Amino acid sequence: MAPPTVLNSGEPDSRRRARPHVVFVPSAGMGHLLPFFRFIGALSAHDVDISVVTVLPTVSAAENDHFARLFQDFPSIRRVDFNLLPLDASEFPGADPFLLRWEALRRSMHLLAPAIAGVSPRATAVVTDVTLVSHVNAIAKDLQLQCHVLFISSATMMSFLSYFPIYLDNKDAQADVGDVDIPGVRRLKRSWLPQPLLDLDKLFTKQFIDNGREVVKTDGVLINTFDALEPVALAALRDGKVIRGFPSVFAVGPYSSLASETKAADAESSALAWLNQQPARSVVYVAFGNRYHVSNDQLREIAAGLEASGCRFLWIVKTTAVDRDEAAGVRDVLGDGFVDRVRGRGMVTKAWVDQEAVLGHPAVGLFLSHSGWNSVTEAAAAGVPLLAWPRAGDHRVAGTVVASSGVGVWMEQWSWDGEEWLVSGQEIGGKVKEMMADAGVRERAAKVGELAAKAVAEGGTSRTSMLEFVAKLKAT
Repeated sequence: MAPPTVLNSGEPDSRRRARPHVVFVPSAGMGHLLPFFRFIGALSAHDVDISVVTVLPTVSAAENDHFARLFQDFPSIRRVDFNLLPLDASEFPGADPFLLRWEALRRSMHLLAPAIAGVSPRATAVVTDVTLVSHVNAIAKDLQLQCHVLFISSATMMSFLSYFPIYLDNKDAQADVGDVDIPGVRRLKRSWLPQPLLDLDKLFTKQFIDNGREVVKTDGVLINTFDALEPVALAALRDGKVIRGFPSVFAVGPYSSLASETKAADAESSALAWLNQQPARSVVYVAFGNRYHVSNDQLREIAAGLEASGCRFLWIVKTTAVDRDEAAGVRDVLGDGFVDRVRGRGMVTKAWVDQEAVLGHPAVGLFLSHSGWNSVTEAAAAGVPLLAWPRAGDHRVAGTVVASSGVGVWMEQWSWDGEEWLVSGQEIGGKVKEMMADAGVRERAAKVGELAAKAVAEGGTSRTSMLEFVAKLKAT
């Protein structure tokens, strides 16, 4: 959300309570870190002391760069270095590097308590990533601190996370995971669930269940969403329909990018300069996030589709799973012929871009995306139609929000990671061309953008939620 002005209680200094001191415990992966940094930036304007636990070593160069910029942008924020214990990755052959990092964090959590207890001034609250809440909440309670979860996905996904352990407790122990009917929210089909959850023995699944059981015991949940985007899920959580006695829910999105993100992207990319030369609403922006990659065969089908659509496009290509650590060039993957044929109407790059600025550019008329939650909220805020092609994880759950809210269209039948068949270039190109010509899609997305702006404005629902959260911190 847009950073508010610094607040003052109006009381004389001698009568004001001590400033609350919030310790943030982020996880790993830019999809997790960016929402943390943006929320920290917004909270810093509310007369609150802030410390950030910095896990070392970082997983990628991108993480290291963004931590450095956060502390440069906000010199008053304290840095608490946290060195992980070694983890024998051979225990989890073939595991995702980020799941290994989350497990290493969990196994090092006993070292976190003295780190939090040692900050000065004394901490009054902890805000943790959901991947660590099964450990951090207990630490916070032992230290008599508030514990809140900063959730990096949707309210719909939060309802599923918190209800999934109950679903497992009630199902036949011998039966496979099936559709999950979340009370007060909706039924989620088995095929929409994060793939690892279909195997209860997987590391991710065990972590997910532990965190789902613990999140309901915290003091509050902060979600990067707004009431008009997910009214049903937010109401169900707040009214105790999902789980009775669920903690306070603060819908505080959509977040705004930090100034350092914009500066870094401008320095590395000529994307905005290229957009400046394109007609209004003529460009399809294509990006599948900084966390997931698309196979080379599917990338070539996407290329064929964009070429066949006849539309102008800006395509951010990613070929590896670790944030920004890329080696192969665009021509290596797509070939010289494609790059030459689309020169002039298409820009293909592997450079880091300021996605918020790209989506806010008047030349952009459509966003073809993996529907990661950060991308969904940024498209919603910009009022740009989103063509959602989920790739993994919570993306299909996010797709349900894309479809129900008016943000865009979800291609439910298109393949995602683990499914070997390809979506053809002909089908991709046809859908892109259809959506670019659909005035109704544009109108619905623009309306969502207006509602997003109202949410973060003075008196808006997200602005009010942020103030309620700050009041809870100051009531300690």
